[in-house]
Amino acid sequence: MKIISHRGNLQGRIPERENHPSYIVEAVNLGIDVEIDVWYVDGEFYLGHDEPMHKVDLQFLMQPAMWCHAKNSDALRRMLESGVHCFWHENDCYTLTSKGIPWCIPAKWIAGGITVVLSPKDLGVAIKDCLGVCVDNPLEWKEIYQS
Repeated sequence: MKIISHRGNLQGRIPERENHPSYIVEAVNLGIDVEIDVWYVDGEFYLGHDEPMHKVDLQFLMQPAMWCHAKNSDALRRMLESGVHCFWHENDCYTLTSKGIPWCIPAKWIAGGITVVLSPKDLGVAIKDCLGVCVDNPLEWKEIYQS
């Protein structure tokens, strides 16, 4: 099972560090993929959940460990043009990443997809035939599911 860090978190949510490049690098250096929130504004890429906060370059986004969640349409378009692994969703339960992998919101799943698990109540859904999970505590999940 693939275990993906939600916004760089490793052992639970730390909102003030989420989507910060140095936090994401910590996870990647531990061999963990990361879902990040990406904006494109005034010709530049930024990370941040509710707004563009941390400027990054295209090379940062192109790392194989990145699962880039486009937060505005310009980010989606620019990432698709550049070959970045990305996806977009708003209110839909499922979407496909640019590599054709289903990405599912919490409490939803598709066999072969990635489902987001943000609460223990989502746990039962998360492991049913899925390719992986996106979680705030990937170190704990790795210990349980990859040992």
